Amino acid sequence: MQNPTSIGAVQDMLAGQNYVCGRALGTVTYLSLTLGRPLFLEGEAGTGKTEIAKAIAAGLGRRLIRLQCYEGLDAASAVYEWNFAEQMIAIRTAEAAGGVDRGHLKDELFTEDYLVERPLLQAMRPQSGGAPVLLIDEIDRTDEPFEAFLLEALSDFQVTIPELGTIHAPEPPIVILTSNRTREVHDALKRRCLYHWVEYPTFAREIEILQARAPEAAEQLSREVVAFVQALRTEDLFKKPGVAETIDWAKCLLALDVISLSPEVIADTLGAILKYQDDIARMQGSEAKRILDEVRSTLAPA
Repeated sequence: MQNPTSIGAVQDMLAGQNYVCGRALGTVTYLSLTLGRPLFLEGEAGTGKTEIAKAIAAGLGRRLIRLQCYEGLDAASAVYEWNFAEQMIAIRTAEAAGGVDRGHLKDELFTEDYLVERPLLQAMRPQSGGAPVLLIDEIDRTDEPFEAFLLEALSDFQVTIPELGTIHAPEPPIVILTSNRTREVHDALKRRCLYHWVEYPTFAREIEILQARAPEAAEQLSREVVAFVQALRTEDLFKKPGVAETIDWAKCLLALDVISLSPEVIADTLGAILKYQDDIARMQGSEAKRILDEVRSTLAPA
């Protein structure tokens, strides 16, 4: 599928993958696809940054290649490594056969037959369905040396393997970087990208998202769930629930045949929306009832 030709077409494409996209995010996504610029999405965990990459890949019919970042990630782990086990077998086999030419054997061992491709190298390879979507997820978990390497790789869309030379992408991948802002990412990397801060959705938009992802939920339950989660986000919690938790909670409630929230149901299912024991303990009992009462007074018809 070709890239969408308008902002509305981007929103429609994403909606077709059950991703509800506002005008601002639709605009920056359209510009990223049209101009071939990496898209840098920053925001709280659970606001849908990773999901948009999945939705774009599915909507365009492209392969999704994901590089999950972590502390200590280095260029070798992100690009390639050699299959040492297979190389050792080849060495032992050659030695058993006798008459080993070590120079010739070394040349044979460092060929693409023994190369294990990691996400960045995979994204540089030609793909049958068109350029892949390269998701560099949670870039804020890495350190500055990896950022510097990534800056160079994304500038020219090429990587170098000493034994094989430089591999250049025949068609640049669609690059999406995400950050939960656990630390500031260097400005030099951000300048290479189009930037967008992904906010928590409004009540109306979160209702749309929930209806798209859990359409079997009744309207009243959906409204109570979204209102309760949005109220939780105003509390002093260690980790505020994201949209992913809203969807998970709704699905848990449906599995329990719940048709309306109650303090007892909330207490039983808090683990679906809160992921830290201190937060759960704080919201048990009277606090959950207080928030539920406030939610119901807000939702009550005038």
